Amino acid sequence: MKAVNGSKNPSEKSKIPQGSSRGRRIRWARRISQGFFLALFFFLLFQTEFRGNFDRASSEIIQLKYPVSLFLEMDPLVAVSTALSTHAIYNKVILALIIIAGTIFIGRFFCGWICPLGTLNQFFSSFKPERKGMMKIDSNRYKKWMSTKYYLLFAFLALSLFTSLQIGLLDPIAFLIRSLTTSILPGISAALRHAFDSLYASNIGALQFVADAGYYVLGANLLSYKPQYYHVGFLIGVIFLAILVLNRFITRFWCRGICPLGALMGLFSRWAIFGMEKDHAKCDDCNRCLLHCQGACDPQGKVPWRQAECHLCFNCESICPHDVIKFKFFPKQEPQSILVKPDLKRRRVMESVAAGVVALPLFRASLGLAKNRNSRLIRPPGSLEEEEFLARCIRCGQCMKVCPTNAIQPVLHESGIEGIWTPMLVMRAGYCEYNCVLCGEVCPTGAIWKITEAEKTGRSPETGEPDPDAKPIKIGTAFFDRGRCLPWAMDIPCIVCEEFCPTSPKAIWVLQEEVTRSDGTVVTVQRPRVDVDRCVGCGICENACPVQDRPAVYVTNIGETRSRTNQIRLESGAYK
Repeated sequence: MKAVNGSKNPSEKSKIPQGSSRGRRIRWARRISQGFFLALFFFLLFQTEFRGNFDRASSEIIQLKYPVSLFLEMDPLVAVSTALSTHAIYNKVILALIIIAGTIFIGRFFCGWICPLGTLNQFFSSFKPERKGMMKIDSNRYKKWMSTKYYLLFAFLALSLFTSLQIGLLDPIAFLIRSLTTSILPGISAALRHAFDSLYASNIGALQFVADAGYYVLGANLLSYKPQYYHVGFLIGVIFLAILVLNRFITRFWCRGICPLGALMGLFSRWAIFGMEKDHAKCDDCNRCLLHCQGACDPQGKVPWRQAECHLCFNCESICPHDVIKFKFFPKQEPQSILVKPDLKRRRVMESVAAGVVALPLFRASLGLAKNRNSRLIRPPGSLEEEEFLARCIRCGQCMKVCPTNAIQPVLHESGIEGIWTPMLVMRAGYCEYNCVLCGEVCPTGAIWKITEAEKTGRSPETGEPDPDAKPIKIGTAFFDRGRCLPWAMDIPCIVCEEFCPTSPKAIWVLQEEVTRSDGTVVTVQRPRVDVDRCVGCGICENACPVQDRPAVYVTNIGETRSRTNQIRLESGAYK
């Protein structure tokens, strides 16, 4: 085998042809496409936040300006797995179908030209430690472990078929949004806020100007309206950063060995009419194409090309010094170029499917779907009943990003193993804004139904006044712990919960009573009570309660509209 990249003599190296000019143009087009879609992804992610006013007196419409769920809607894996789990096709599937059709005709262009996580993986792969000689060549060849992504895909699809949508754990778009939303961006935001606050505290005019400018520029577009905190963000962030670091040792580690979306694309690309044509007689085994290949698809001459692994990066055509490689429609196939199908073993495929099927009853052996599941598992307003919710939620974190009060948090164990990373409301972190319906607007699969403000609050859409024939959407019910409540347990005046209650008429009402303290003094206190028929479980009372360690008023999920059985009285509140 000849030396990689030819002779080490600079004068001789300069004589080596630099590859196809057509290939170089396509490669630059691919880089521009990657940059555009990565920028678009971050732009939409930063716009997944409402910066307006929730006051009902305001004329501003409570909705986002941009289609922030665009990348999730064009994700073929989300479309396929959701169709399997719900036995239905959601109404925004057209973009995903276009991607699937393009893959069938062209190949895995999404992986090399569009996918934002693929672009990040490629960027971090450029920082790989330098290897020499055969080690450098061997590190970029196809390895059998790269078929792992196909087995993961089959296991997840088997789970989807039996109504458990776990694909969001490893779907690249959902994985990236969730990681950035709950960990990376809040961390960056906290660091910037600390830096700007330190500059401002210096009392030096120039530094204070920099801090003000930073808050003005970043606060209007990048930083969240308020600091965001997520109680398992550290774990999610560590997993994400570990994936990026592994790219330093194996080029596009995630894409080659883990990504189930890449595996799905590889299966669809089997029928592509666009592909690689090799002139094996011209190949001198320089291995330049192999060194620059992103997908480990074995582009070098005299060996079969692995079409299912090719990301269509066109590095091989642009770098080949002897014009051995060309991409074209209906390429001619010599015996050495017979397309290699995904490297799958039938027994391993069956084992993967069986693993997915067996995992489901193990998941549901926990308390995830049981009647006595965690009472503090409060889903966002408009969420479907728990089993159907788990059949649709892809754990993307869009609802967490858009929540204006930071109330929606990722679940760890509250919904059982099956519900990990799905959304729940934690009222001490925030509360459900009474007039906000943004979580349903950004949900790409309908796990959180797209409801209107009038439907949520039980008001007439024409007049904005309470509609006696409409019931507001409840996510739970508030209860008082009288042993901790200041007016009840300590005879200390307090009406914070009643003042903050947003319903009309108020769900929390007070009864004035005279009480005698231990020293004999008589005081008048207003002791709060809850009207369970008016309470919607928004949690603002729990969030505002001045008892800090464990609030005297708390919300549980009983009475939630989405469930027929989780009711205080079976005739109240359930969907009809």
